[in-house]
Amino acid sequence: MNRGDGKFWPEGWWRIMQTRIGVIPLPVYAVALCVLVYFTLQGKVPTEVNVSIVLLAVGGFTCAEIGKRLPIIRQMGGAAIFATFIPSVLVYYRVLPPAVVTAVTDFTKSTNFLYLFITAIIVGSILGMDRRMLIGGFAKIFVPLAIGSIVAAAVGTSVGWLLGLGVRHAFFFVVVPIMAGGVGEGAIPLSTGYAEILHQNQGHLFAQVLPVVMLGSLTAILLSGALSMLGRRLPHLTGEGRLQPGAHDDFPTVTDSNQPLEVADIAAAALFALSLYLLGLLCNRLIGLPAPVAMLFLAVAVKLTRAASPQLQHGAFFVFRFFQVAVTYPLLFAIGVALTPWETLLAAFAPAQLLTIASTVLSLVGTGFVVARWVNLYPIDTAIVNACHSGQGGTGDVAILTAAGRMQLMPFAQIATRIGGAITVTLALLLLGRLG
Repeated sequence: MNRGDGKFWPEGWWRIMQTRIGVIPLPVYAVALCVLVYFTLQGKVPTEVNVSIVLLAVGGFTCAEIGKRLPIIRQMGGAAIFATFIPSVLVYYRVLPPAVVTAVTDFTKSTNFLYLFITAIIVGSILGMDRRMLIGGFAKIFVPLAIGSIVAAAVGTSVGWLLGLGVRHAFFFVVVPIMAGGVGEGAIPLSTGYAEILHQNQGHLFAQVLPVVMLGSLTAILLSGALSMLGRRLPHLTGEGRLQPGAHDDFPTVTDSNQPLEVADIAAAALFALSLYLLGLLCNRLIGLPAPVAMLFLAVAVKLTRAASPQLQHGAFFVFRFFQVAVTYPLLFAIGVALTPWETLLAAFAPAQLLTIASTVLSLVGTGFVVARWVNLYPIDTAIVNACHSGQGGTGDVAILTAAGRMQLMPFAQIATRIGGAITVTLALLLLGRLG
């Protein structure tokens, strides 16, 4: 009620509309939920894009809101953890209706909109970076990544050996899969290479490494949430999404009065980002470089050469912010339903393997934290980038950075995941080939 005049309409109604579940106004959320329940009870949820977007938004923001309201967990990235893993649990225990699972899975796999999200985040964040700090950040991040990988390999293998897994198994089937770059670009080529070298069944080997990859990613998400909490207590250790002291975003807001933003600028920036991704796909076809990494390098070149106008950069930053706020949790919900089988995670919960995974990821993250000071980087943000090296590919990067509240680090996360993972897989196969 409006206390001033006693009228509910429209001011009182407007206040209700400003109450939101995520970004969804409460009345809109209630209506959408009721309609989705009706379709579900009918046994088939329409697969058209409008319905899929609403379904993912309702599911993602519902799980995220639960995670945001739980004590302690909310400070450790609970929203990202719940948006990713609660749907997976619901699918495993058949609580989520089959019609919903089918609709989400079909939409996620047919559209591959994870790469749309990564495109918007990478291009927008790079074009919003300080040009002077960009190259320095990319050059410096390889130091904590390399040292962290070596320390993690040594610690993880040692812990696995002490717990009875054996040096060979601990290194090749626990440590290496964690840092291999996810599933599609890590576990699959790794298990294929293992099968050829060891003359074993590829499916059997893939089933061994996949749970390790997923549990390593979950550990990285939890650690990143803890690092974010540490950053709030010790703010001098973090750049809040900036890797280097002294760096700043060229476009910290999208409401700068000196640079009015037009709808055409936003549309142009979105198509510009998608065009860079198309060029990345072309690079993948021609030279085998992963499309997101090629796109990343192209965006860096555009930024350094001033090839994009200020208005285009401003629009790209707006697109970045839109996807960060509106799309992250729906995407994590889709990942949880379609790409995160809970039974696979459960398979990695043997105590010895669990401790080996935890020690590997903790060593990787902790080394990044310590080494960051040597190369004049923020320890917390550097440690979070290192955590992405143990993530579940692009899906892991999104969850880790969301848990940490630092989506601006996506370009560096892609370096850690894609390039770090490719180097890890290559070196592991070469070493196993020599050992036989």
